[in-house]
Amino acid sequence: MPDFTRWQRMVYATGGCAQPVRLHGERLTFDGATGEILDVYRTADEPTGFLLTACGNRRASRCPACSAVYKDDTYHLIISGLRGGKGVPEDVGGHPRVFATFTAPSFGAVHAHRTSKDGKTLPCRPRRDSPTCPHGRYEGCGKRHDRDDPQVGQPLCVDCYDYQGAVLWNAHAGELWRRFTQTLPAVLARQLGVPRAHLREVLRLSYAKVAEYQARGLVHFHAVIRLDGPNGPASPPPDWATVPLLDTAIRQAAAQVVVPASKQSPDAPPPVLLRWGDQLDVRPVYLSTDLDGVSDQRVASYVAKYATKGAESAGTVDRRIRDARDIARLDVTEHARRMILTCFALNRLPQYRLLPLRHWSHMLGYRGHFSDLARFS
Repeated sequence: MPDFTRWQRMVYATGGCAQPVRLHGERLTFDGATGEILDVYRTADEPTGFLLTACGNRRASRCPACSAVYKDDTYHLIISGLRGGKGVPEDVGGHPRVFATFTAPSFGAVHAHRTSKDGKTLPCRPRRDSPTCPHGRYEGCGKRHDRDDPQVGQPLCVDCYDYQGAVLWNAHAGELWRRFTQTLPAVLARQLGVPRAHLREVLRLSYAKVAEYQARGLVHFHAVIRLDGPNGPASPPPDWATVPLLDTAIRQAAAQVVVPASKQSPDAPPPVLLRWGDQLDVRPVYLSTDLDGVSDQRVASYVAKYATKGAESAGTVDRRIRDARDIARLDVTEHARRMILTCFALNRLPQYRLLPLRHWSHMLGYRGHFSDLARFS
């Protein structure tokens, strides 16, 4: 290859990207005063006829190199919002903040990896009376599943499992989060007995959120939620703004959020109402691991880790599915296959036609952002 050195530099500049983007075109640099052309660059002059640039994909399954950069960037964004740095005052470390996990409700019994407090693996679903479901399948499981057991997350009975409800919940998980962020300030204002407009004058809510797929194919959200003063992280919150106050408000706001899966119509059945699951975990975030909470470094590492993962961790694929005939040939778990088929089936129903379920079937219906921040850093 002619000019191998230039080609090598171009490849090196992508940082080891697994699927670099090929750019074609030209760039002209003009003098703003005279209009004289100062520089001309054409990709046609490159040894390959194009310029390579990194894809920037956050998913480790698509590009390990670019996802590593994304993971590092996410870690530094989160840790600066917890400790300060990169333009955020160090005093932000004293602001009340919690690490909250929002889960989906149950849509049917699944196999699980269970452990005791001392780390010993426990039976999955032990039952003494050996009950069976309406389809004649045993409702318990006495096996001790390892964490990486492929059976973890798979339904005990696929006919009992509510696949329609699971797919619709994934499709509206982003809306559940949006309504939660709208409800939380109103709950705080009600707790304090002040108008919401007055609350904005003394307090601001900041958060960083990341989505994670559980083995059962449902997303749940991890969020760092922080209380700031009226000017954001640069100003301290009022003395009455405490972790217990935030904890109570989060639980009340989550319990109030309800999202209908479709619009009310006289020609259609009543819409399915979607809510958060009962398992809501809220822990304070501290600088020290000796306190009764989680450390800021652990939280930042956890959020950064899951910012580079997608639905493939739940046994599905990381690319869009164009044709329903391809589903039978996909290298996925049977549980994921049924959720993908449910996406295609629901998209044919009039009440769900506007939901892009088929478009996001490879994500098992989820169509929201995997990570986002609001005034956090």
